[in-house]
Amino acid sequence: MVKNRHTAGQAIPEVAFAAPVGTPVGLEVITLADLRARARARGTDLGAPQRPGFHHVLTLTSGALRQTVDFAGYVLEPGSWLWVRPGQVLQWGPLEEAEGTLIVFERDFPDAATVGAARLDDPHARVLHTPATEDAEALWVATAHLEREFRARGRLPLDTHIAVVRHLLDALILRVAHLEASGSRAAEPGETFLRFREAVERDFARTRRVDDYAAALGYSARTLSRAALDSAGVGAKEFIDRRVVLEAKRLLAHTDHAAARIAAQLGFSSATNFAKYFHQRAGQAPIAFRVAVRGRTQTLSE
Repeated sequence: MVKNRHTAGQAIPEVAFAAPVGTPVGLEVITLADLRARARARGTDLGAPQRPGFHHVLTLTSGALRQTVDFAGYVLEPGSWLWVRPGQVLQWGPLEEAEGTLIVFERDFPDAATVGAARLDDPHARVLHTPATEDAEALWVATAHLEREFRARGRLPLDTHIAVVRHLLDALILRVAHLEASGSRAAEPGETFLRFREAVERDFARTRRVDDYAAALGYSARTLSRAALDSAGVGAKEFIDRRVVLEAKRLLAHTDHAAARIAAQLGFSSATNFAKYFHQRAGQAPIAFRVAVRGRTQTLSE
């Protein structure tokens, strides 16, 4: 796993996957102790925000760890699981008081059937999972088996070794994905909301008007708002606005684009309108957000 050096004030680096020499292409299993040692050896700042292009699945065996994913904080404890998907902005908390296992893999490493069944590309999937005791035990066994086989490379022909660890990874991530499905079964989103959510994900940079989505989907604006409130806890307009603000935060943190360019990417008529919109919903100006994420003052040109 490659982690780019980050200097305060620079755009968040987009981290590409590179498995260590001799390991299966597309997968790495590493302890947090080894991750700390690697970071020290390479001079990598693990606390700097980054935007990985691959999956992170993390669990702890001891201690506690605070992670930030897409600018929201999550606290991991032993037995809990954190799943960061490609494109999300990740910031590691202090690792000195936590031990555990990190599994990183590229989008196309799992079996194609697993990609669909585990909803690997779902941008709305839950980040933090806390399994019940029975599930926790099964996940611990699956993780230990995967880690053992990953480290046993060389004992089997490479193709066979890759097939074994792929199957073990499939089993593990299907179990983690099932935690979300079973935990939310009582509040399964309805078809109306799912269609609306998919449309927002596709078109949020084109329109922020509920009426436009209602017309495109064949519902009334009131129906969409009721569906969003029932499934997401917010009305349709708020749901759209939150998606736009998230993308704005990603662009502000991840790129050095000027406000005018970000405004255009998100469908605003001007940098001024974008700045007002962002400030009203994020509680701070775009430049203030960029400064806070990167850690020092930096100019956002108009």
